[in-house]
Amino acid sequence: MFNDTIAAIATAMGEAGIGIIRLSGGEAISIADQVFRAKNRKKLANQGGFTVRYGKIVDSEENVIDEALAVIMRGPHSYTGENVVELQCHGGVVVMRKILDLVLSLGARLAEPGEFTKRAFLNGRLDLSQAEAVIDIIRSKTDRSLDLAVQQLEGSLSRRIQSIRESLYDLVVQVNAVIDFPEDDIPEIDSENMLAVLTTAIDEITKLIDTADNGKVLREGIKTVITGKPNVGKSSLLNRLLDENRALVTDIPGTTRDTIEEVLNINGIPFRLVDTAGIRHSADRIEQLGVERAMEFINEADLILHVLDISRELEEEDKQLLAQLAGRKRLLVINKTDLPRQWDGQAYLIEKGYIDQSVPAVEISLTGDSLDPLLEQIVGLVMEGLVQIERENAIITRSRHKQALVEAKADLQQAMETFNQELPLDLISIGLHGALEHLGEITGETVRENIIDRIFAQFCIGK
Repeated sequence: MFNDTIAAIATAMGEAGIGIIRLSGGEAISIADQVFRAKNRKKLANQGGFTVRYGKIVDSEENVIDEALAVIMRGPHSYTGENVVELQCHGGVVVMRKILDLVLSLGARLAEPGEFTKRAFLNGRLDLSQAEAVIDIIRSKTDRSLDLAVQQLEGSLSRRIQSIRESLYDLVVQVNAVIDFPEDDIPEIDSENMLAVLTTAIDEITKLIDTADNGKVLREGIKTVITGKPNVGKSSLLNRLLDENRALVTDIPGTTRDTIEEVLNINGIPFRLVDTAGIRHSADRIEQLGVERAMEFINEADLILHVLDISRELEEEDKQLLAQLAGRKRLLVINKTDLPRQWDGQAYLIEKGYIDQSVPAVEISLTGDSLDPLLEQIVGLVMEGLVQIERENAIITRSRHKQALVEAKADLQQAMETFNQELPLDLISIGLHGALEHLGEITGETVRENIIDRIFAQFCIGK
């Protein structure tokens, strides 16, 4: 438990029907009692947990600031495991800040980013993977990513990790007993059982590692860069995909000077669309900076939508960009098929050696054609080679989790190799302890404090 009491605004700043100021800690209820006057005139300190009272927020001179509800949640049965009070007032910036200033003046401390959830973790209400799921829920872009985050919050990953750790713990106990008490009448290690436990653990870890690509796709989205020469239809493609006029479209080359980013939900997969400046040489310094920024995004992209204009002859800049994108995961969007063709589509590009047959292409007119063929190609490219997601199974969503699993697997493989070579049990024990250490990093049982701080620093202040 913590000695101080923290407070923060838990709802987004702006105009809204409700705003919430959250307090957590040993003095949360007594501080709230100093600013809240219940309609029934009873003190919050005399109320049980999970109760709501209507009243008013007042300052030190009993001037009314706002009508409010006070929600009391007593520890350890609260989100943080401590006494928690939520003062629910009207959602205005001025009124919320005024109430926050009041509780801070009475002894509460402004919460650090993610400190409410951090306290929940440190007080044993959540493990670290569940705490990370909280921020994933907040940042979810699609129903599928939300569903995945909720599963993790409910412990789907924690249970899998804990199951593997328990089997390894049993093995460690046996190994350590033989090592520490060689003169006692302790049964020797069952070779078949050890190999079975190691094999099962390695297989389970491998299955989790194999889900990492899916998890990354659903949590972070696919960084999809739209590129091409000026005036080939990049911004028009972005607007059609989003079904809104997000990007300015004109017949003047170089209109898009900087990148435009939006999120598109396709079949539950979040695509982070980036419309870039047209790639061409320009004497305009601002436009050239936009081109340089576009190339940076291209280099970081998971998927490239390369737009070509079939109504115009290919120019040197088209050919250079086709060559630059060789080997990248890309889809050619051959646009303006409603106009007279100046070259023969994908077949022409293959014949001239600008692309090979493995590069997919979709011909389309953005003035009226359905985008379904394009969307099907996009999803196909993204999901190609990825494992099938089963809802009841845990999914790895973070690079931190994947790295810990990779290292745990390497430790177990080393332990198995050591055992097969009939080397001393001390060496096998090192691999087993290493695996337990790395698996514990996922749930937070063995993670270093600086990693914990870094994780919770990603949260907003009121969570």
